Amino acid sequence: MMKAEYSDVAMDEITAKSQNMQWYALHVLSGQEEKVKKNLEKRIKTEEMQDLVGEVVIPVERVSEVRKGKRIEINRKLYPGYVFLQIQLRDSSGKLIERAWYFVRETSGVIGFADGDNPLPMPREQVEGMLRQIQERTSSALPKTVFSVGDRVKVGDGPFLNSEGVIEEVDLERGKLRVSVNIFGRSTPVELEYWQVEKAS
Repeated sequence: MMKAEYSDVAMDEITAKSQNMQWYALHVLSGQEEKVKKNLEKRIKTEEMQDLVGEVVIPVERVSEVRKGKRIEINRKLYPGYVFLQIQLRDSSGKLIERAWYFVRETSGVIGFADGDNPLPMPREQVEGMLRQIQERTSSALPKTVFSVGDRVKVGDGPFLNSEGVIEEVDLERGKLRVSVNIFGRSTPVELEYWQVEKAS
């Protein structure tokens, strides 16, 4: 399940708990996404809402960055200010289930449903795309900075420390860059990892 990620959840779990539950985007106080998630999960248990409420998800991606000369991996929210909730808001006749509605509205940190007072469920394709995106982005850490061919960069680690160069090739799958750096007066291509460089100012 998603502590901060959702990479171990299969696509068919979208409807595993109940055919009647659908996914909704909740607008929450920025910076309080984790707190809201914990509040919702706690209330699901204490108020015995398992029949109406399923998963609570904060989509994140793993990114790598360098802090104090060390490479670290962190979770970065894909949609800051939003939490995604699997819930049954309407009964079989389409009537609003007030218990479910107030469960969401009365949760601390929740501003409301993303689309206002008449929330529409997210289309299944959109949900599947979101979950697939999370799986892809949590399987391996992405660089915090996006690099492109032609970018001027400064090397922050390794034998070419403090050298500047120009990116000749970006290998997204391997997380590597080919950078042309000036070594002994000659322009030489070297292979570096994303985290070893930063954009030159």
